Amino acid sequence: MNDNTAHLVGGPRDGSSHETRGDALVELEIDGMIHRYIRTTREHDDGGVVYAYDGMVAPGGGEPGVEDPSARVASPRADAEGRGGAH
Repeated sequence: MNDNTAHLVGGPRDGSSHETRGDALVELEIDGMIHRYIRTTREHDDGGVVYAYDGMVAPGGGEPGVEDPSARVASPRADAEGRGGAH
């Protein structure tokens, strides 16, 4: 089994693979937005793990006029890069 290969299902990277450390959450920045894929219990034919698309978030969290930015938790990746919103 290859826990380092994430096979992405759904979203903008459907059908592609991504190297990971076996994390529960894979975040990819595409065109300025963070796209999230969640680890599943399914295994791909080659032994890699299937990750299902979980949606898209703005790097800074909530967007004014759409939702309350202070009530939204930003992406862990954006937080690590210092671009996270208020928590």
